[in-house]
Amino acid sequence: MTPLLASFPLHTLLLQTLEKLGMKEATPIQEQAIPVILANRDLMASAETGSGKTFAFLLPTLDRLLNKPAPESGTRVLIMVPTRELGHQILKQGEKLISETRLQIGLITGGESFKYHRALFRKNPEILVATPGRLLEHLEQDTPDFRDLEVLILDEADRMLDMGFSEDVLKITEQCNKKRQTLLFSATLGHRGLRTITDSLLKEPEIISLSTVRDRHSNITQQVIPADDKLHKQRILAWLLKNETYDKALVFTNTKLQADALGPELRKEHLRVGVLHGDMTQDERNQIMGFLRQGTIKVLVATDVAARGLYIQGISHVINFDLPQCAEDYVHRIGRTGRAGATGIAISFASRADVPKLQRIEKYIGSKVPMLVIPG
Repeated sequence: MTPLLASFPLHTLLLQTLEKLGMKEATPIQEQAIPVILANRDLMASAETGSGKTFAFLLPTLDRLLNKPAPESGTRVLIMVPTRELGHQILKQGEKLISETRLQIGLITGGESFKYHRALFRKNPEILVATPGRLLEHLEQDTPDFRDLEVLILDEADRMLDMGFSEDVLKITEQCNKKRQTLLFSATLGHRGLRTITDSLLKEPEIISLSTVRDRHSNITQQVIPADDKLHKQRILAWLLKNETYDKALVFTNTKLQADALGPELRKEHLRVGVLHGDMTQDERNQIMGFLRQGTIKVLVATDVAARGLYIQGISHVINFDLPQCAEDYVHRIGRTGRAGATGIAISFASRADVPKLQRIEKYIGSKVPMLVIPG
């Protein structure tokens, strides 16, 4: 029987907010992680995308802050994330949960000016969400102060390592209160570089591994469509987007150039398309995401900047225009659909040159991806 969130010994204000949000049942990661965090234990946890892990660490952490007010302290909670998109997502979730309290949450990522960030530090929010690169730049100028830090949370730690943030994370944590609680969430606990971080940061952690990144998404129908070359892929993609029934579709390319080229080509086919990649400003990204959520556009062409930490309700189709270089990224990409118990469809295009990538993916997920051939 699924436990209710109201059954956990959380602060009254949090329980009232959960009731207003209509959130009743705990997900498996919430069921297992919340008691560990409330007991002030360090934690290493892996859970699949869309499993509710953000609330799993936010709820007990906010309970701590509300039960032990410390108005004179510096930052009390630091949440480090690999991407701006994930940072914004956690900020929004946090703002919902603290809406009935006096707690404050702030976000530090690239794309905002140092002047804006300094104004944020002056407000001294209890909770700070940050990407490692930008945060380290501020720490080198002696702001902010993490000597009072009570909880350090590393979300999508494996992704931070893949993006080369390992050294930055260790430099930042050196300046944090040594008596803090440390929580690490990762898609997989088997990442080869994770040990470097865990050995130095966590003290006798509890380990929760509900599902790993290799687990098959049983609610996602996976298919491969053979293609001759990029032009052929483009024709197939346009046909699919005009003939398939979908709510929203997310199309992945491996490069910014390909994303920028594909967007206009699809618009020529009278499709409502937006493009998202790492060279865009934060305002541009926010605008595109707003258009997608509102339904102004129905198709988002994106690089892997969107593969993790992006939750967009209603993505029924994920299409890999380019197969990813890394088999693990394939699983993260298709995890953008079929979330929270919904069903989804993941379609990948594969030319002859893509065969080695496809074989690596099939070996990684432990099964063959069925071939689909479009007549004509």
